Amino acid sequence: MKLDRKNVAFGRHESFALRYGWLTKGFSALQRRRTIFTDDDATVELGVGKNMVSSIRFWLRACQIVDRNNEATSVGKMLFDKDGYDPFLEDEATVWLLHWLLVNNVTEATAIYWFFNKFHKPVFTTEELMTSLSDFVRDARFEGKSPSQSTIKNDVSLLTRMYSLSKPSGRAPLEDSLDSPMASLGLLVRATDNKNFLAKAESRDNLPPLILGYAILSLMEYREVQSVPLDDLMYARDDFTAVGAVFRLSENALIKKIEDLVKLSKGVFEIRDTAGIYQLYLLQQTAPEEMLHKHYSPNVTKIKLGVVA
Repeated sequence: MKLDRKNVAFGRHESFALRYGWLTKGFSALQRRRTIFTDDDATVELGVGKNMVSSIRFWLRACQIVDRNNEATSVGKMLFDKDGYDPFLEDEATVWLLHWLLVNNVTEATAIYWFFNKFHKPVFTTEELMTSLSDFVRDARFEGKSPSQSTIKNDVSLLTRMYSLSKPSGRAPLEDSLDSPMASLGLLVRATDNKNFLAKAESRDNLPPLILGYAILSLMEYREVQSVPLDDLMYARDDFTAVGAVFRLSENALIKKIEDLVKLSKGVFEIRDTAGIYQLYLLQQTAPEEMLHKHYSPNVTKIKLGVVA
């Protein structure tokens, strides 16, 4: 949740964006066999090419569904176990959650962290995005080897493809035209001229307050604080992530969602004006996962039946 200049990574996705079904497929395969991704029959077992096998493993780790030892994380189990809340991504809230987990995995997906926390232009071209990422890499002075220009270009291409809806093309293979689940969030939109991209702060009405609550609690737990200024939730500072930036929320939208969260969480949070600074206080110790239980539990039966409330 904070940039560590000693531990960053670029270009590990094999140029494949996260696809629907990959996390479910990869998680299930790992539950059956821990060595699946290094076994000779991985391509047959997973039904994809060799590079895609590596990409699936990367996205499982990048989205924090499994750790570097291929062990399922608590969130991974909660979502993708046999009786998990939403193993087939039928609830859009799960995609919002995966987006938060991905952006906050700075050591595995540094370019995605950078885009949502450090890049603030609402309208831009691919070339501008690549120049800005190159400048960030140069100015950050990462310890160890910096990514090459080709790697930076691949990360920019991956980001724009994964987070925006594709333009239909009769020449592209069907598999290549399938959008990533992240594209459904509308965080990155192709302009009508097909040259520019839009990444504007908006209301994000389809972002559930309890998913925002999970994000806030995770951030507070990481920073070891019991209160946080609303400005720090809105804007990324000191290399930390910020929920407003990650979810591309406008200031008014963030405040409204936090107010809704305070009501829904019933005694967990409270907004206070302290010396003219509005802060969100944690009133009782609450694990971030509790927000997920609260969101999914009323809907789990409907989700299992294939109907999303």
